Amino acid sequence: MTRVQAHMLPDGRRLHLNDGPIDLIIGAEGDPAEVGRAYAAAHARFATVLDELCAELPLLRRPAGGEPRGAIARRMWRATLPLVRHAFITPMAAVAGSVAEEMLAAMLAAAQLPRAFVNNGGDIALHLGEGQHYDVGLVDRPDRPSLFSTARIAAGDRVRGIATSGWRGRSFSLGIADAVTVLAEQASFADAAVTLIANAVDLPGHSAVTRTPASALQPDSDLGQRQVTRAVGPLAPKEVVAALAAGVAFAETLVAERRITAAALHLAGETRTVGRFDAGGKGQEIPRLGRGDPS
Repeated sequence: MTRVQAHMLPDGRRLHLNDGPIDLIIGAEGDPAEVGRAYAAAHARFATVLDELCAELPLLRRPAGGEPRGAIARRMWRATLPLVRHAFITPMAAVAGSVAEEMLAAMLAAAQLPRAFVNNGGDIALHLGEGQHYDVGLVDRPDRPSLFSTARIAAGDRVRGIATSGWRGRSFSLGIADAVTVLAEQASFADAAVTLIANAVDLPGHSAVTRTPASALQPDSDLGQRQVTRAVGPLAPKEVVAALAAGVAFAETLVAERRITAAALHLAGETRTVGRFDAGGKGQEIPRLGRGDPS
């Protein structure tokens, strides 16, 4: 029996692919024949993804060192290697964005599409032809998907990747951010960067924060004995400000290095934004960001 599950969503436009821990929502537009070819290519490529990653897991769970063999693993390695000097990070920090990126590449190699996206649990790779744009739905908590704003990503922007992280999300976090979202040129870069920015939003040693060694929750975690956040109690307003300021400082460093285009950081109802992007030829502030399918 095949592991891969594939079906069209009720809207008849988006493809849902699932294999174990990997769950993708894929959207493509254009000539129906081209869309069909794109979805067929996505299905075929997806069938190889999990086994390809599992073959190199020991290497991918170590801080970026030697270049791995697989195409997705190399995307993960390239995205995290420049960040090693800033903080502890392994290629696994970029796995979701790299899978989305690789899937989109397979689709575009098989079909001509005006626009398309691959959403891997909130880490999104985008394709935008000339004159196209996506409006991305935004939330302030990955575990409670209630839209409160949108961000427009236009073809003329450099942004082709969006990633969201935080202690409430599906992956472990060393920080206390409810959500951090990053815009970058590629989904793999956004995924790697958002992990470190979310880690930086923190109040080390604070009594309101419950932490557990990652290995106690997942014995083979790439984080080992590092303490991951499991709960965050009430914080004083000045503590929220301090934690966000730490994350903002690190995000500003990555913007200055041109690793990312922009970021939004959210904690306890407060949001801070970093960076700018061009929309319609005019520099605009990044609105609050979060997780959600483009439209």
